[in-house]
Amino acid sequence: MEQVHLFTKNLKPSHISHALSFPTHALQAFPFPEGAHIMNFEAADATDNAWRFCLSTRRTGAHPKPVLLRSSWHPFVEQKGLATEDRVVFFMERDEANDMLRRYTVRAQRKVMTLMGQDVWVDVEDLPLYGL
Repeated sequence: MEQVHLFTKNLKPSHISHALSFPTHALQAFPFPEGAHIMNFEAADATDNAWRFCLSTRRTGAHPKPVLLRSSWHPFVEQKGLATEDRVVFFMERDEANDMLRRYTVRAQRKVMTLMGQDVWVDVEDLPLYGL
């Protein structure tokens, strides 16, 4: 199984309180039905819990401006205890044998330190292991 990085997003206050803006380049990994501007998908977190997200794009205009709607995004934010400066990382897992999508995964991470000039990020589920 191949894991493909879709995007990493450092969270801003608006991402915590409202919707998560979604990079346009990542839309290619989400097969919207013909003519649709909303798509529901599931992503598994670090504990293999499935989260159902609603991805939406503009109906008109030159730029799709994709977002994860607050109604599906905010429960994830609250359950993970996310805050400004945390980050989320989305991946897509593909079956290499037939190049078919297996599933999406999402990681909620917090920077715990900078070591030799490199930020060290930890899944929020693992923070208690570090005494945090």
